[in-house]
Amino acid sequence: MSYTHLLFDHDGVLVNTEHLYLQAIQEQLATLGIHLAEADYLNGMAYGADPWALAREAGCNEAAIDHLRDARDTGYQQLLRTQSIDIAGADEVIAELSGHFRLAIVTTSRDDDFDLIHGLNGYPVTERTPRVVEHMDFVLKRSHYQNSKPDPEPYLLALDRFGIESAQALVIEDSERGLRSAVAAGIDCAAVSHPFTARQNFDQARYRFPDLTALKAFLMHQ
Repeated sequence: MSYTHLLFDHDGVLVNTEHLYLQAIQEQLATLGIHLAEADYLNGMAYGADPWALAREAGCNEAAIDHLRDARDTGYQQLLRTQSIDIAGADEVIAELSGHFRLAIVTTSRDDDFDLIHGLNGYPVTERTPRVVEHMDFVLKRSHYQNSKPDPEPYLLALDRFGIESAQALVIEDSERGLRSAVAAGIDCAAVSHPFTARQNFDQARYRFPDLTALKAFLMHQ
């Protein structure tokens, strides 16, 4: 295949954040005496399961769950400010690929979280801020579509935004949920390994790579 457009997932592909998001959820469920195991979270994540269902089962109403979500968001942003989220080589790989392909990010990340990570919309730019966004034609965040991954809508919207056919694009994902979204949209997917999601099922991926550097080597010689 000869691809002209690359559609990158964000969390776990370009920044190392997924374990921090789980930590923020776990901390709030723990206030109810609920332990959410990583393996259970990952199994549900593959199908877009709602971790707050555990709170509902414990008797929480929707107002209480909204409070838990708000506290999760605050906790997650604190972790983003204080923990390393770098994926080695990501900035360099994206900068080089941008000279040969059209690029976009298609993420389930909330707008505020994404903007904090990348120093957008009033959030400060620091020495830790990734540089990948400056090479993107556009970014699709959670507010830009109705149905999240594993629904195909986010990637179908990206095709429409570029005005291209599915055969022209390659999706780069690290999770089974994202892979399912790409496959449902009819787009080839390259799975890039990440320790957090490595045990998920990637049988439907067209390609599998150990890291972004290996992906780049393949793309530059396709």
